[in-house]
Amino acid sequence: MNKNQIDGGMKEVAGKVQKKFGEIVDSPKHQAEGGMKEVEGKVQKTAGNIEEKAKNIAKEASKPV
Repeated sequence: MNKNQIDGGMKEVAGKVQKKFGEIVDSPKHQAEGGMKEVEGKVQKTAGNIEEKAKNIAKEASKPV
């Protein structure tokens, strides 16, 4: 697991919480900001997943046959 996976997951959860808060208090601003933060977290987490896969592929490619 890398930093982007962890940070992205935390942003995603924080965004979901903020979006839900916005729904509860009827605040379109919080809903929108939470939705954007959630998407940002998903993108960052996906980037982290790609980094990990690339690292694993490179590790496998460098093994002797």
